[in-house]
Amino acid sequence: MLKVRLGVAPAPGTGPAEFAGLAERLEAAGVDSLWLSELVYSPEVDPMIGMAHALARTSKLKVGTGVAILPGRHPVLVAKQLLTLAGLAPKRVLPVFGLRPARPAEHDLFPVPAGRRAAVFDESLTLLRRLLEEDEVSFEGEFFQVSGAGLGPRPGKRLDVWLGGTAPAALARAGRLADGWLGSFHTPSQARDARVAIQRAAADAGREIEEDHFGLSLVVADKGLPPELTALAARRSPDTPVTDLIATSWPEARRLVEQYIEAGLSKFVIRPGHADFDGFLDKFQAELVPLQN
Repeated sequence: MLKVRLGVAPAPGTGPAEFAGLAERLEAAGVDSLWLSELVYSPEVDPMIGMAHALARTSKLKVGTGVAILPGRHPVLVAKQLLTLAGLAPKRVLPVFGLRPARPAEHDLFPVPAGRRAAVFDESLTLLRRLLEEDEVSFEGEFFQVSGAGLGPRPGKRLDVWLGGTAPAALARAGRLADGWLGSFHTPSQARDARVAIQRAAADAGREIEEDHFGLSLVVADKGLPPELTALAARRSPDTPVTDLIATSWPEARRLVEQYIEAGLSKFVIRPGHADFDGFLDKFQAELVPLQN
């Protein structure tokens, strides 16, 4: 039986003042995990800094990025950040990386050579994985060169790196280079197809991804569909009705999560579609937490 776990993301527009104290509140409520998006032009906290804050204020809560952007950052510096966090909070750091920001206006903040973002991502992931797993790394790539890099102690438990993404190339990359996958804006049948494609790509690469390392980020907008959210869902899956991608009620959220579980997914990030986090958390605990096993 897959180990089903559900975490949450902060409400839209949660800035530092509102974020302070959130991690303790979630841990006290028994929530499994907190997930932080990379939204630069917004009030929301930086995911790496937010992770450090939340991990320092709790002892059990897991904290992840859902998702952070890797191409445009030097993988040595990212590896150092992750190893530091994992050393300070063992078994509670959940990094998920993506190819590009969700908002086009932020693309230039993560510069890569023109037309080479996917190639940079592949090389960054390859180097990042080695830095997380080896005591000393020398690497000669097209974009990065490292000689005898040692970043200090590695955690006792191997640090998994998950990827997001929906395009066929992104699913193939997850199979070749990742430990897990966190999708978004998928119907249950689309999520099943994505899981199968990733597993096939992993097998072709001589790898295997653990069966409980497939997840999905689901927005619950029970007070109406915000226009920006509707537009984002339409961009991600233009031929799918928005109401098949976003839960518009808590009974619908439960039904979708149950269908995702049947499709072979077991890890979920439930995102508020509105600013009322108090009401969201109450409903999350009542409607969805009982699905955990």
